[in-house]
Amino acid sequence: MEDAVALHWQGEIAIVTLQDRAGRNTFSVALVSGLAAAFAAIEANPAAKVVVLHGAEGIFCAGGTLEELIGIADGRQKFDEAGFYRMLLDCPLPVISAMDGHALGGGLVFGLYADLSVLAVESLYATNFMKYGFTPGMGATLIVPHRLGNALANEMLFTANGYHGGALRERGLGLPVVKRAEVLPTALRLARDLAAKPAVALRLLKAALATPIRDALPAAVAREQAMHEVTFAQPGIHQQIRSRFGA
Repeated sequence: MEDAVALHWQGEIAIVTLQDRAGRNTFSVALVSGLAAAFAAIEANPAAKVVVLHGAEGIFCAGGTLEELIGIADGRQKFDEAGFYRMLLDCPLPVISAMDGHALGGGLVFGLYADLSVLAVESLYATNFMKYGFTPGMGATLIVPHRLGNALANEMLFTANGYHGGALRERGLGLPVVKRAEVLPTALRLARDLAAKPAVALRLLKAALATPIRDALPAAVAREQAMHEVTFAQPGIHQQIRSRFGA
């Protein structure tokens, strides 16, 4: 059976592919453990300089699984367990998220923790937490405004609507938005540009740019956890979550 996450190399560039077709690139156990293994291997490679992360078959990442969300509603787990969602932020190397496919809910938030991102004109992007009946998590209230700007982030977080990349580009999004077929090539061109720089300088700059986010993240997560204690306890939340999955 195909691994949920694949790691390939182009010289000093690590290419991580999310390819959990069975789980539709949600945060399944296979995907999360595969990501952890891939990033551990990258950090263990002294030649590595840059990471490019992308999805397979039209989906970058679709966020939480039904089982995970029901587990949070039941109080059996929390979204910040093991801190996997901040993996791209905590990687000592610069990370480029090539969000070629749809990125939904926690999947979009996960991708925005990268240092650079490339989006697709045709793909759908949404912070759709509120459509499930609960408030955003995974540090979304911090990282989405930081990466997309306050006005657009507030609209996306409140409405929970989906936006195609082309519409976001028309809104003046400060990220590259290209045809889906060009997302990975564009990200690789950026990666080659970065890989031409000294490794020590890349690591130092990554740490400097990531530090303000890392410093602010615990307070943002604590606020989100407090909101979750209220919103996940609302009557009918289990059914609302299940209905979004067609269950």
